[in-house]
Amino acid sequence: MRMERGQPANGPLIRGFAGNGFRLDDITVAASLLLTPTRALDWTPPAIAALTVESFAPALDETPEFILLGTGARLIRPPAALIRALDARGIGIDPMDSRAAARAWGVLRDEGRQIAAALYPLDA
Repeated sequence: MRMERGQPANGPLIRGFAGNGFRLDDITVAASLLLTPTRALDWTPPAIAALTVESFAPALDETPEFILLGTGARLIRPPAALIRALDARGIGIDPMDSRAAARAWGVLRDEGRQIAAALYPLDA
């Protein structure tokens, strides 16, 4: 039996890492970004402890199933109030280090999942 990979997902794809930032398609972008299934946005994130739903506002226009939260070089838990506020909107949040979140983005988008990602700098 021959297996072939399906069509790649539309929208922005992270192709790798460059310095403190991410290679998005074939362009190195800013160190922090918001991703939706259709677009990539430069993002100036607050401290993780200060995250609110409004911090992700541009990425919520497309009502994602959940947000991949890349918290930098290591996993940092987001505030409980943020988790509750997103849950009230029917949106989950999955925190992990930014490299893991970038890899998960590609896998989940290949599956056609309607997600968003908020990625802090790799060395944060």
